[in-house]
Amino acid sequence: MTSALAWKAPALPNRVLIANRGAVAARILRALNTLGLESVVVYSEIDAQLPYVQQATQAYLLPGNEPATTYLNQDALLDIALQSRAQAIHPGYGFLSENAGFARRVEEAGMCFIGPDPRWIEQLGEKTGARRFMKSLGMPQTASSEVLPNDMSVVAAAAEMVGYPVLIKPATGGGGIGMMPVAGPHGLEAAWRTASAVSQRCFGEASLYLEKLIERPRHIEFQFLADRHGNVRALFERDCSVQRRHQKVLEETRAPHVETAVLDAMARKLEGMLGKAGYDVIGTVEMLYTPETGFSFLEVNTRLQVEHAITEQITGVDIVAAQIRLAAGERLDEVLPQSVLARGHAIQARVYAEDPKRFFPSPGLLQRFEAPVGDGVRVETGYAAGCEVPRFYDPLVAKVIATGADRDEALSILRDALSRFRIDGIKTNIPFLLQALDFPEYVDGQLDITIVDRILASVHDNATVGPE
Repeated sequence: MTSALAWKAPALPNRVLIANRGAVAARILRALNTLGLESVVVYSEIDAQLPYVQQATQAYLLPGNEPATTYLNQDALLDIALQSRAQAIHPGYGFLSENAGFARRVEEAGMCFIGPDPRWIEQLGEKTGARRFMKSLGMPQTASSEVLPNDMSVVAAAAEMVGYPVLIKPATGGGGIGMMPVAGPHGLEAAWRTASAVSQRCFGEASLYLEKLIERPRHIEFQFLADRHGNVRALFERDCSVQRRHQKVLEETRAPHVETAVLDAMARKLEGMLGKAGYDVIGTVEMLYTPETGFSFLEVNTRLQVEHAITEQITGVDIVAAQIRLAAGERLDEVLPQSVLARGHAIQARVYAEDPKRFFPSPGLLQRFEAPVGDGVRVETGYAAGCEVPRFYDPLVAKVIATGADRDEALSILRDALSRFRIDGIKTNIPFLLQALDFPEYVDGQLDITIVDRILASVHDNATVGPE
């Protein structure tokens, strides 16, 4: 990681409010400490005992526990920011991190929003608009439709135009929620109705569109940092193909079994596109990849990614500290060394509070919480023993990152670290993670977005995923 800095740029904020919770709040707090900045954390009633709440410069209660009244409560967050005299707000990931309206309100209140300019959040947040914009920059992508009306004759015609199999996708939102694959015309209407209902319930609107479904692609994303002066740098790529219900479970860098020259060429191309457009601060371009079709654009995430730590491990770049400095107006060549190299291999496992067989959430009191330590092991969490994992928020309990000289060593370190993680009081997905890490295709690095289906099938065939 980069060392603490002994200077402060004129625009660098002295005090930053962290508008988030859990592992990402703890991570941002650590970056603020690295930069010598004061921190303001907010917490819901059930989060009052989380360790980072006591570690911050200031802490303020958000009364209640439901997301709408706490971490999504824009008025309350802005009131606390003004009361605490924060000069900037870091949104983390999730919650309000990709809410352009909130970003504008932060800036209108005279504070720095630590993320891209709100126009990028708005322009790239609506997926069909993002696809249209990126296509204008020369981004490769599969066939797709515009947002479609709730008229099955129009939807059917669009599906024929795109070509089966198709994927129904919400135009807003993320996390794979509401996505429905359709193999042929007979299944289109039922899938459309389901996707529409899910999108309305989760995102407040039912706008849907169609994309050509690529079967068994890799999911590869490129991390970018950029300044407000037109400079963009890629920090290599991450393979996020191991997904359950479109949610990432294991991520790694660099991507195995893809030629480095192919990956680096795509990164340079994206640098040129985003630099020409004037993109700023931080972002990740997510893409699908097969050796036959090459790369195809998926979306741009205009925020810090959950999996940023594996990039930090192989590059030595503190991405969160860099994000803060870039948002404050510093130039990229002041924030990053002239040459950033990738050394070794890093893999992240997401540890969730969930049943390892049925994958239902498993909230509860952490009676025991002993994270593994050792060479090559990094654990990101917002919890400790005695804390409550609530039902109100994402069930992510910790991220375990293993770094080795090569992929085999990183895999060995991760297996050992997960086997030494001691958690009592809740169920976790660690047994499933260990099963995945031993699955022959994963061990060989033969990855695609359907690999979890085959892992689960092998678990079913063996009638167990190990001890709960």
